Amino acid sequence: MTKATLCLWYDHDAEGAAAFYAATFPDSRITGVHHAPGDYPDGKKGQVLMVNFTVCGLACTGVNGGPRFTHSEAFSVQIETEDQAETDRIWSAILDAGGSPSQCGWCKDAWGISWQIIPKALGQALSQGGAVAERVFAAMMQMEKIDVAAIEAAVRGT
Repeated sequence: MTKATLCLWYDHDAEGAAAFYAATFPDSRITGVHHAPGDYPDGKKGQVLMVNFTVCGLACTGVNGGPRFTHSEAFSVQIETEDQAETDRIWSAILDAGGSPSQCGWCKDAWGISWQIIPKALGQALSQGGAVAERVFAAMMQMEKIDVAAIEAAVRGT
């Protein structure tokens, strides 16, 4: 059993969000759907109250708690991708499903959760430090979705 579970608050569609994550991210699935045993402030008995799921192996619970709390960019889920193709696939899936882009690899899904879609190449390049990291950081700051070829060019100084 996992000792830590990320709990995410949704207005009303935790099950839809979990289904999207299960279809979009590797090693992701819905593991349980729980219905309210009675009425609660923003829902009725029998409605989906909680959904257990994993995102890239991370245990999560989605709670349909109503509109009183919203997500903020102060919290995000970082997903490391293998290459540009995986970065493009996940980024496009989020935006095509009603999400919105931000900068430096960040985007927000249709439910308000912020994601960082970060290719391995970016972390490897930044970890080199010095002038390489400075060039890579400057290149990254100009991006919405991370462009691996541009990161590699920054590493080379071209």
